[in-house]
Amino acid sequence: MAKQKTDQKADLLQGTLDMLILKAVSLGPLHGYGIIQRIRQISGEMLEVEQGSLYPALYRIEQRGWVSSQWEKGETGRRVKLYTLTKVGRAQLEVEEASWDRLALAIAKVRQAT
Repeated sequence: MAKQKTDQKADLLQGTLDMLILKAVSLGPLHGYGIIQRIRQISGEMLEVEQGSLYPALYRIEQRGWVSSQWEKGETGRRVKLYTLTKVGRAQLEVEEASWDRLALAIAKVRQAT
């Protein structure tokens, strides 16, 4: 799922990819490679999603109604499939982010235990 290029890269935990994709497209419609780039950018170059993980996840979340897609002509003139966050997807992103916030807090408490 996540490719580790250096020791500074973070591995993605199972189940996080959906949230990362939803977050990326919440900032505006993107094609697949654009999603990969946006996740890399907003993670400060710490996360890199492989295409082999991205496209099955995109298919899955589109089937759930969290994103919609449409074919458009890209900057190079080639057709690209653009993904857009749906209203249901925005609600799911809020659920996922709240869940991650609770998990991060719980882990921080465990780490700080003396």
